[in-house]
Amino acid sequence: MSNKNFEYLGNTFQLQLLNQIILDKDFSHSIIDVIEPSHFENKYFKTILQLVKEYYIKYECTPSYETLGQIVKSEFPQELMLKILNDTIKQIQDSSIEGAKFVQEKALKFCKQQELQKAIQKSQKILDNGEFENYEKLEELFRAAIQIGEGGNKLEDVFFGLDEVLNEDFRHPVAMGIEGIDRLLKGGLAKGELGVILAPTGVGKTTILSKIANTAFNNGYNVLQIFFEDNPKVIQRKHYTMWTGIAPDDLPLHREEVLEKIGNLRDNMTNKLILKKLPSDQHTMNQIKNMVRKMVADGNKIDLIVLDYIDCVLPDRNLGDEWKSEGSVMRGYEAMCHELGVVGWTATQGNRSSISSEVVTTDQMGGSIKKAQVGHVIISVAKTLQQKEMNLATIAITKSRVGKDGVIFENCKFNNELLEIDTESSVTFLGFEEKKEEQKRDRIKELMDRRQQREQQQN
Repeated sequence: MSNKNFEYLGNTFQLQLLNQIILDKDFSHSIIDVIEPSHFENKYFKTILQLVKEYYIKYECTPSYETLGQIVKSEFPQELMLKILNDTIKQIQDSSIEGAKFVQEKALKFCKQQELQKAIQKSQKILDNGEFENYEKLEELFRAAIQIGEGGNKLEDVFFGLDEVLNEDFRHPVAMGIEGIDRLLKGGLAKGELGVILAPTGVGKTTILSKIANTAFNNGYNVLQIFFEDNPKVIQRKHYTMWTGIAPDDLPLHREEVLEKIGNLRDNMTNKLILKKLPSDQHTMNQIKNMVRKMVADGNKIDLIVLDYIDCVLPDRNLGDEWKSEGSVMRGYEAMCHELGVVGWTATQGNRSSISSEVVTTDQMGGSIKKAQVGHVIISVAKTLQQKEMNLATIAITKSRVGKDGVIFENCKFNNELLEIDTESSVTFLGFEEKKEEQKRDRIKELMDRRQQREQQQN
């Protein structure tokens, strides 16, 4: 490739490349030191990249579009120049995020070639001068050029940030809203961590994910709830129910009360709960990540993402094996949470045997077991027919990298209609699978008898 700049790839490519440098922090970290304004033909592209590089040198990160606009305004007060640069920034911001991986890989290869050419020229001078003893310098030149693009893998000394590491709340967890589980997770999940809800169909995966999203929002966090199979109005009603205590179907009957409560909440909260419906089996994790980056670039800070649910996401590439592909999707979600610094929650279906199980275990996860290997925390939900009738469920923490696992909450309150989940009044113990069948049946019978007694007293 003898091209001296990106012009041969076209204007659209250059707009997308500048967009990726601003949106994707890991990519910008890997390319910012080697990409130069001279790699662009358009003088306004050159100016914008120079401003971005100067900002990065000073603050060790790329500016947001809002900040970039402020920089341009302060650096170029001339009306015509200011207008052209602002229009160019708008074009960059509006450029498509489709094909982001191609743009990044192509740009890194181009920059790597430019650095290799420089290394060759420097090496030739050393050889021409007869400096054969400087072999190590030659080797270093070529190694540095070849390693371009690997700068995002930051290394940290074991003694780095001692004060922060020793803080009692160094993780800064975000509660999921179920006290018993939050306590065992030491407050919830922290940014960069991924939680998975495992349950058979019809048990309440959307219920528990909506409760997690609602709780985080109530606690002042910015939440993005992505879903594939539900109507947006259904999800809205679930949140209204949690805020009002009124069942979704009864909300229209209490219209004035609901409007007042929701209106007060809307006026008093400064954070956001964003709902995003996507078509099922049409999006890859890379596309979702680019969508989130675009939202962040547009000024929407995100602290927690709920993805309902992971089985609806396509793999970014066909690995030739369905199981490997499923694992790569979960791995991509975990990587996105780490890269963007957000808490991630999702759900996955249990297999056929999980439908009749009194406790769902990790080996009953539908599809690839690799999905279980990625999650920091896996929480399963099971319901027998009796439990469904009584609004009860058995919740188990089957895996936890942040706290105690192997803990089961038997017959805890799980009301799908009112989105109420309560583990505090349940029986909690270890080794549920060792409990005798007779004892389990007696426990359910006891709960049903109590319910009948309450109904008789109410009548």
